[in-house]
Amino acid sequence: MSKLRFRPLALANGLILNNRLVVPPMASQTADSSGRVTEQTLAHYRQLARSGAGLVMVEYSHVALTGRSEPNQLGAHDEACVPGLTLLASELHRAGVVTGLQLTHCGGKASQDVCGDLMGPSGITVPAYDRTLEAPRAMTSDDIRTWHRDFVAAAVRADQAGFDLVEIHCAHGYGINQWLSPLTNQRSDRYGGSLRNRARLLLEIIEGIRVAAPRLGVIVRIPGQDGYPEGLSQDDMRTVAGWLVEAGVLLLDISSGIGGWNRPKARRGEGYLVAESRALCGQLGVPVIGVGGIESADYMETALAERWLDLAAVGRAILKDPVAFREGQMQPGNTAPTTAAPAEAALAL
Repeated sequence: MSKLRFRPLALANGLILNNRLVVPPMASQTADSSGRVTEQTLAHYRQLARSGAGLVMVEYSHVALTGRSEPNQLGAHDEACVPGLTLLASELHRAGVVTGLQLTHCGGKASQDVCGDLMGPSGITVPAYDRTLEAPRAMTSDDIRTWHRDFVAAAVRADQAGFDLVEIHCAHGYGINQWLSPLTNQRSDRYGGSLRNRARLLLEIIEGIRVAAPRLGVIVRIPGQDGYPEGLSQDDMRTVAGWLVEAGVLLLDISSGIGGWNRPKARRGEGYLVAESRALCGQLGVPVIGVGGIESADYMETALAERWLDLAAVGRAILKDPVAFREGQMQPGNTAPTTAAPAEAALAL
């Protein structure tokens, strides 16, 4: 019987993923101080492509200098980024993989000395599992228009560079997650209040990208839930996921919410966030990516067979040994889904 993880997957826009393995976006800190691709960046992704993954996602890339989360973060914020991004997309295509670029704005999840203008929907400090963040300023209507323009312009640059997909980062407590969450968005205008209003900026960005770069597929990384009392619930995210599919999103990448990407302390074992993808898989009409400490072939096969996910994102195991999946060397592991989230990542996801 054929292994499920090696089966191809066709997306609605005609792209075909050769298998069900995804290399998720993982910050490498290999860009130069202006956010541009370096030879170190190219070498890093050549190595990741050795995994033979059907989809390799390029790390979170800021759409504006005010959206930087850390120094040496990759950028897609101006035209000078395009030549390096073009080289990067070409390297990955030569390796035979479909590739996407993740786009992000830190919002209030950074420090003033890195981003230069710390801002958020309501000026509320972003909760974080591992630190206390600075308080951002509340965004104006002009700021909202600027964010919309910056995300769309960055997606157009990704299109020009030859990427197949862009992923809007709406998880891990970054900017668009802050807009969606009631913990950080307490505005009283048309971008606050109801869940639909809090999702408005995200939906408008997707619409803008689809108009400006119709060839480009759009993915969204969303939280399965915020993981905080009074935050986004699984029911909220099921509703938001439906709106995203209606807006034309090709894939949903299900991860963690407002507190960040670290494994919640109560969760243990392989697949610590797969319960979140399982809650949505098979219900939306688009494939779902599951993530969270997945590291074995046995777990992937079980998760695919049980429809806990349609695609498995494997980060740490591929960083450790990029050819393990391709060569069938992944070790058996725990195949039970866990609701209880993993150890600290080598690189930020």
